[in-house]
Amino acid sequence: MISSNDFKTGMTIVVDSNIYSIVEFLHVKPGKGSAFVRSKIKNVQTGQVIEKTFRAGEKIEQAILDKSEMQFLYKEGEDAFTFMDNTTFDQISLTKAQIGDGFIYLKEGMNISVVRHNGQLIGIEVPNHVELEVTDTPPSEKGNTSSGGTKPATLETGAQVNVPFFVEVGNTIRVDTRTNEYLDRV
Repeated sequence: MISSNDFKTGMTIVVDSNIYSIVEFLHVKPGKGSAFVRSKIKNVQTGQVIEKTFRAGEKIEQAILDKSEMQFLYKEGEDAFTFMDNTTFDQISLTKAQIGDGFIYLKEGMNISVVRHNGQLIGIEVPNHVELEVTDTPPSEKGNTSSGGTKPATLETGAQVNVPFFVEVGNTIRVDTRTNEYLDRV
């Protein structure tokens, strides 16, 4: 159990039998009444962000998460993804629902973190930045590069990202997986 006064960004807690990660928090001491902690917390399994207020000093259960490094091996059909533990070489198969939105960035051979709580699988964490090849994008129009605009591009994993006009098919780009935004050309 931890106190709401000890909150830190990224800490995981159990609220209403769900596991949440603290996105941001603010200690508030009004002129009248008791102090409280206003926080934004993100459900680790669903990704939903909610706002919740805790009394100052309130005891909350801290969730201890186990992370293990795994390598993405291959995709079976449309909904099954096979991973191998890098230390024990055990293989597990996960569905899109278990993986979450990160499945659109999975490339064979990529290392990811599998997150568990009390032995139960919660989800995966893909790296914050991935390098992927552009497989389809409209051709650049001459004279359009100075406007700073963007065009849609499809990457080798099927992910859709808006890229600057100078990016062409065959280029490798770096993408931020948290925001699904183009960062730079590699």
